[in-house]
Order: sequence, then C-alpha cells, then structure tokens
Amino acid sequence: MRKIILFLPPYPGPVFGPPLALLALAAPLREAGYEVKIIDAVITPDYLRVLCEEIANALCLGVSLLTGPMISHAARAARLVKRLRPELPIVFGGWHPSLLPEQTLREDFVDVVVRHQGEITFLEVIRRLERGQPLDLVSGCSFKREGKICHNPDRPVAALSSLPAPLFEAADFDAYEKFSGERAAPYITSVGCPYACHYCTDTVFYKRRFNALPAARVANEMTGLVRRHRLTKIALCDSNFLVDALRALEIARGLMASGLRFTWSFQASTDLLCRMSDDDVRLLGESGAEHIGFGTESASEGVLRLMNKFHQRVPDMFETARKCRQAGIRATFNLILGYPGESEADRRVTLQVMSEIGHRYENVTFSPNIFTPYPGIPIWPELRRLGVFEPQSLEAWSSISLGQNALPWLRGRPYRSLKRNVSFFLLTNQISRAARKPGSSARRLILRIVSVLLSWRVRFGFFHLPLDLWLAHATKRLAGRRSLLTGRRLASSLNEAG
Repeated sequence: MRKIILFLPPYPGPVFGPPLALLALAAPLREAGYEVKIIDAVITPDYLRVLCEEIANALCLGVSLLTGPMISHAARAARLVKRLRPELPIVFGGWHPSLLPEQTLREDFVDVVVRHQGEITFLEVIRRLERGQPLDLVSGCSFKREGKICHNPDRPVAALSSLPAPLFEAADFDAYEKFSGERAAPYITSVGCPYACHYCTDTVFYKRRFNALPAARVANEMTGLVRRHRLTKIALCDSNFLVDALRALEIARGLMASGLRFTWSFQASTDLLCRMSDDDVRLLGESGAEHIGFGTESASEGVLRLMNKFHQRVPDMFETARKCRQAGIRATFNLILGYPGESEADRRVTLQVMSEIGHRYENVTFSPNIFTPYPGIPIWPELRRLGVFEPQSLEAWSSISLGQNALPWLRGRPYRSLKRNVSFFLLTNQISRAARKPGSSARRLILRIVSVLLSWRVRFGFFHLPLDLWLAHATKRLAGRRSLLTGRRLASSLNEAG
C-alpha cells in the first residue's frame, strides 16, 4: 500500500483552479515513488463516497485546512475515515493546524500535524509510517503517542528553489474549467512579507522572511503551464509579490519574451508599487498583469497605526490607483472595518477617502470586510481584553471566517450603521463607474446626478429615506466583497449577523 490520499474539504467562495497546497505536497511524494490521489471537494461533490472507496488500500490520508467553515467538513470526513479504517493515519496540515497544532491534535480523528512548510516534513512522515517507525526525529511535526501530544522542533525553512514544482499534471483542468468557466490556475513565486501587520497571520506563519523563486524559473514555469494546460489566466498567491521589484520586472520581461498571451494577477502593498516608475508599472501591464489586490485596509492614520501599518500612507493609495490606471491594470482595495480601536469617525474617513479614489479612478474596486480574529495574530492580547476569546476546539473555529461578525463592540446600532454606510459607499462607487461607460447622453447624465447625490450622502452621513439603496438590494446589483487575487465578486454584502 503506497497510495497517499490528499484531501481538500469544501470551502466558500468561487472556484479558481486546482489546490496549490496539495499539488506542492504531491510533487515530492510522486518523485519518491508513491501513488498520489488528490480529492478536491470543490469538483467532487460526492467526496465522502470517493474517500470511502479510496481509503481501502491507502497508506495515509492528508488533509489541508484553512481557518473557517472547511474545518467542519474536514472533521466530518476524518471521523468517517476513522470509523471505516481506525488504523489509517490521518495527517492534518495547512495554515490552521500549523498555528494551533496542540488544539488540532486533541481531536480523536487527527494523528499527526505537519507544521508550516510541509513538502519535506510530510514525505518524511510518510516514509516512517510506511516502515512502522516512530516520528520522534521528524522535524516540523506534532503527533500523539499513547494519548500524549508530542511536538518536535521546527524544521528549518527550505528555499523555495530547492523544492520541486507543484504537480500540476495531477490536476484535472477540464473539471475546474467546467466549474469556474475559465482555464486558470493558482501559482506561487514567493512566500513571506517583511511587514508585521497586527491582524495578519502571515507574519506568524513566515516570520517576516521573504522566500522567493528565481525570476527565470518563474517565467519558465508560468509559460510552461500555459502551454501544457492551455491556461488563459494565472493568479499568483504570493503574500506580497513586489517585495523584490527588480525580480518582478524580470519575471514580466520573461513572460513577454515567451510570446504567449495570457493574464495574471497578484497581491502587493501600495508603498512598494509607488516606488516603481510609471514605465515599470506599464511593463507589468504589457506582460499580462491585469489585476492587483492591495491591502489598503483603512484611510484613517490612527487606525493604520493601530494595525502597525506604518508603511501604508493615504497619498500612496491615490498614487497606486493612478499608476495602475495608466498601465491598464484593475485594482482592488481591501478594507478592514471594525478593527479594535476604530471609531465611527475613523470609518467615515475611510469610506470618504475611498469614495474619492473610486470617483477619480474607474479601474479601482473595493472589498470591505469586517475584522476577523484569526488564530495566532499579534493583536490577541488586546482582543481578550476587549472580550474576544479564542474558540476552545478545532471545530469551533469553523464559525471564524472572513465576513463573519464576531466582535462584541460591533453589535446593534454600530453594526447596522456600518452596514448601511458600506452599502451606500459601494453603491456610490458602482454608479460612478457605470456613469463612465459608453451609453446615451441622457443615461450618463442621470447616472452622474445620482452619483453626485450618493457622494453627498456618504460625505455628510445623510441616510434617511434610502430609496436608492433599497432598489439596489432588491435588484441584487450591489457588488460587495471581492477576491484580492482576481477582483472577482465574493458576496453581495457584509454578513447579516450582529
């Protein structure tokens, strides 16, 4: 039995290509001679039946997890597997188990946790399980022995360039195209971000270390993926792609030199893009970069300081929008609302500034989100003081996800006020964008008048008789949260709880 099952539970949100984390784990396993079976619940609605069939002759089940609703699905699947094959080792990995290995291992359906960078660790775990050897000497893993939880030392981080490329050949791109409507794939060129934002798990997971593939390898692998799998779009999952701007430009030149035409997108911080010249940003656009997601979060200087985002400046937001527009690149600005210490006045400043940016630059859309207390983030001591406490079991974290309101200070009137203000802000931006599109003079004039009235509402906080907002909600035309990777719409509004 040399078959390894890698399972990704279902998750909310749109489908965008195969699961990169599982493909990365699969590559060294395949090189070592193991058979790898990937079960992605997104394209396998009957994943429980498939799991039941595949575990019959499997050596191990590996499950990758993020914080949020997919945890409950993972627990259900793991319990079923344990009932059918109690002796089969079940290994959990990914962001959530890495940040909370002790709590994860308290569940009777989890035998091992692979922490942080998993390619080498998971392979070593598999080899020892196959031979019946103990896991004591495997760095980077936690496990149970005779009911006791054991944590081995962390594994030193390996350079990305020393690891094999993800096993994209194991992905069924036809199936993903059927679900998403496009032939696309996620890809990663680097991990880590040098900044230490207090709300971000990246600083905990990667310790602010930037670990990147060489530009030449990135260009070759991206263009190779496009050729082999007939892709039209690649979304980079890097935390902050522009940390090394010269490397980013070298990648862009390599893509252009290939002669292939496809689009790609990435995430970055505004300060890094602002350091680039207009010509540099145009080069990114000419190479196919069509969307960039930015973690702008707030336009209140006080809130940015609370977030430890001293690198983020409001003038850079305007300059980022301008640079992207002149390069023909769409931009999505993420907003975090309800952050600890943020006042209604702070939120009003943020929405006013973002409204002005949206009015000036039609290439910018916005993704407003309620602050989410993810595990391990640096601000947890402050959160506990304010009455927010970590869930006490793995499955309890299922309710903590982007868009959910779990903040005691954002209930009742403050929450209703936030939702109303955000809805008007989104509607204002949407109408302003529509007024710029080609159409009859009368239509554009009406839209401009409506846009001015809505901007006045947002600026002065006048929200009585919101007929315009009721109409937008009734027709379901109000665009809300968006993906920072692609700019795609994720939800029509903020979560209804609270």
